[in-house]
Amino acid sequence: MRIQVDLRSKIPAYIQIVEQVHGLVASGALKPGDQLPTVRQSAADLRINFNTVARAYRMLDAAGVISTQQGRGTYVVEAPPPAKARKMRQSALETIAREFLSAAARLGFSPDEVRRTLEGAIDRWQTETRKGD
Repeated sequence: MRIQVDLRSKIPAYIQIVEQVHGLVASGALKPGDQLPTVRQSAADLRINFNTVARAYRMLDAAGVISTQQGRGTYVVEAPPPAKARKMRQSALETIAREFLSAAARLGFSPDEVRRTLEGAIDRWQTETRKGD
């Protein structure tokens, strides 16, 4: 699982985990039947408290994204309907944007500097995408 937690973020670690798992499921990076690491393993990998990961897993279970089976593990459940998948993808994108903007603010960039840089990066990305088609 490709989860990263930014402990400097204003977003609580358990919410970061929830939103990233939602994004991985929505993008297809995590598929139905895929097994997630145990709570203990995730906590060790992320270097955060066990209870933080357990809280995130409980929220994901309650949302119907994962299913925890005592003694067997935690698995991704069937793919969400298309409308929910779109909402999950949008939520993941918003999380990425918030994290980026928080990092830019910590580095002292103004909104105008960020906007200009992003517009240039988007233009380059579109050009590169067209070349690959």
